[in-house]
Amino acid sequence: MQKPRQPKAATKSTTTKPKPDKAKAPTSAAGSERINRYLARCGLCSRREADRWIAAGRISINDNRITEPGVQIGPKDVVAVDGKPVSRVESFTYILYHKPRGLLCARHDPKGRPLIYDKLDVAANVQNVGRLDMDTEGLLLLTDDGDLTRALTNPRNELPREYRVRVGGRLELETLEKLRHGGLDIGKGEKSAPWEVSVDSETGGHTWLTVIIKRGRWREVRRTLEAAGHPVRRLIRTRFGSLKLEPDMPVGSWIRLNAAEVRRLKASVAGR
Repeated sequence: MQKPRQPKAATKSTTTKPKPDKAKAPTSAAGSERINRYLARCGLCSRREADRWIAAGRISINDNRITEPGVQIGPKDVVAVDGKPVSRVESFTYILYHKPRGLLCARHDPKGRPLIYDKLDVAANVQNVGRLDMDTEGLLLLTDDGDLTRALTNPRNELPREYRVRVGGRLELETLEKLRHGGLDIGKGEKSAPWEVSVDSETGGHTWLTVIIKRGRWREVRRTLEAAGHPVRRLIRTRFGSLKLEPDMPVGSWIRLNAAEVRRLKASVAGR
């Protein structure tokens, strides 16, 4: 029987940068691909964001700055972002992190707040997929696979996200039905989406809920429940697509996904 994986402390990763070539035009040899796809495979950004970088003049090929997203590059071309050469990632990293409360999902913060990357010593191109706000805990995926990140965060794919939520007060059946049908005014001109929601327990003036949503708008769970008259006291993400947070995984620990888990995650958005 295979031994269960143990959560790990992060280890430092390194990347090898290609040496710049002499200036020359992009090639169109066999094995060429669009520049935005190449940048996504480098784990730096999504293809859409790569197009924005190109339009902003941040990308060069063989020391020639480009501004058109349709450029094809070949295996011998040297690509740079802001003058720094980058290389395609041949073996991607996939990390499941049990995020604690009180950490910001960002690389830098002008206010000096604590970041998840203060706790995770990972390569610079390994980024969180979506965000959990500072007071939200639970499952967070990090990867340098730009194509997968784009697919998982595309609203059209309606990837299910499951949360355990503790709210103040007791929810009446009428309120539950409103949450299930959607349409609550949650501010900023937005309406709540239909939820799958069930009551787990009611204790001490609080109610624990299980909530499943299929879009990831800013603070949607908190804004919706506040609009329903039940402010969130605790919020834990327990599932993201095919990934589940195991009950015995300690807060602040992380594991690398195995090949089967990555295949299931990719299959959950394939063809959508």
